[in-house]
Amino acid sequence: MRRWPLAAPYLAGSALLVLVPLGLAAALAFTDYFGFRAPEFTGADNLTRLAADGTFWDAVGISAFVAAVVVPLRLLLAVGAALLLARRRGARTAVGRAAAYLPSVIPDAAWALLWLWILNPLYGPLPALLGVLGVPDPGFLTTPWGARLGLVLVMTFQVGEAFVVALAARLAIPARLHEAIEVEGGSPWFAMTRVTLPLMAPIVLVLAVRDMVVVVQNAFVPTLLVTDGGPANATLTAPLLIYRRAFEYGELGYASTLSVTLLVLTGIAAALPLWLAARLAAHQRART
Repeated sequence: MRRWPLAAPYLAGSALLVLVPLGLAAALAFTDYFGFRAPEFTGADNLTRLAADGTFWDAVGISAFVAAVVVPLRLLLAVGAALLLARRRGARTAVGRAAAYLPSVIPDAAWALLWLWILNPLYGPLPALLGVLGVPDPGFLTTPWGARLGLVLVMTFQVGEAFVVALAARLAIPARLHEAIEVEGGSPWFAMTRVTLPLMAPIVLVLAVRDMVVVVQNAFVPTLLVTDGGPANATLTAPLLIYRRAFEYGELGYASTLSVTLLVLTGIAAALPLWLAARLAAHQRART
């Protein structure tokens, strides 16, 4: 019973800031609402429009592509940094841990504007560096696939939270396991692949699901400030399209339909790997 009073502020905040807006969005999803008059109930009209809205489904595909590329890269950086900085001590390790977490401290808007400067084709340092190395400029802000590559770069390095969780998971592994492997003559590669990574796998799976949701949601800021959805809608992700429908076109009712649909699709995509992992674990227990 003592836990409920401690959780009450969080639960109240979640209800006020998450559940109430979600309920209102679900209600507006079945209306024609522009913000200046009472919502008009339209039944399934928005759903019918949604089914034929190729722009939205293209935006969902772009969001899925970005998540499919960014999430593995973020996990690789977070877990790799955690393994590298787990057991070492000293000033260099402290600096390394701070550097790994630093990008997550920078506000999303400031981070996006920083990358807008880095990727600028006229005076950005990254295109200039590629030119010095003789590498063709992919056109980070001017070509469709170059813009997608730029979006991937913007979203890859904010791994602070995942790094902290992965580091905690690595430090939670008893040192005696690795000491036993050393005594038996096992290599560091054997220890990492047979002990460290398998024991960290459940945490990595949770981080993958969490990062997938975060990447889909947080793609809004860089696509708005860095690429503006272009060129030729190549980086028009679902959150940016929903924003435009709601605040540029004033279609608040239809934007609510898109929001709820994106929530459902994201929930399914997040639940699927957890369900598969549970089935695999149950199958392995049955075999043993």
